[in-house]
Amino acid sequence: MRPQPLNRRAASWSVVPPDVLRFPMKRIFLHLPAIALTAWVGGLWSIGYLAVPLIFHAQPDRQLSGMLAGEMLKAVGYLGLTCGGILLLHKICTVCGKPEKIWREQTFWVITTMLVIGLIIQFGLSPVMANLKIQALPLDVMHSAFADRFKILHGISSILYLMESLLGLYLLVKSQPEQTSDKSDFL
Repeated sequence: MRPQPLNRRAASWSVVPPDVLRFPMKRIFLHLPAIALTAWVGGLWSIGYLAVPLIFHAQPDRQLSGMLAGEMLKAVGYLGLTCGGILLLHKICTVCGKPEKIWREQTFWVITTMLVIGLIIQFGLSPVMANLKIQALPLDVMHSAFADRFKILHGISSILYLMESLLGLYLLVKSQPEQTSDKSDFL
């Protein structure tokens, strides 16, 4: 099979089968890692640093705000685990036949760290915090005997979320090709 250019104007060649180039829907697999990374990091930043603060600002009932924020963070957590799994699988598949090479890949370790952080938040901290909320009923957890423990867990969760968000931002920046021209094109 003769290699086909990914971009007819570009000088780079790839071993992408010609039928993938003819049928646009098959190209989605070529772009799946970029789509997964964008969804994961975009979800982290838009929910954690835009939607959740807006809910607490707009909704006077802090208990309801916390419940809504928790549901959104849980959804973005599952999205992150799914997208992270896709990225990790892609990274492993790109080193086909050379498993020792994966251990030297910096992006492999960043993705793995983000996944571990996501797992800790999703299946370690969040269930304990939800349990504290249930135990505090009918009171708000912040006005109960569990307030101190909840604050500590919430603080740890927030720090881990920030770390995951910053690592994701690093991956996004690292995934962009370097500009070789003097032009500062936006796209």
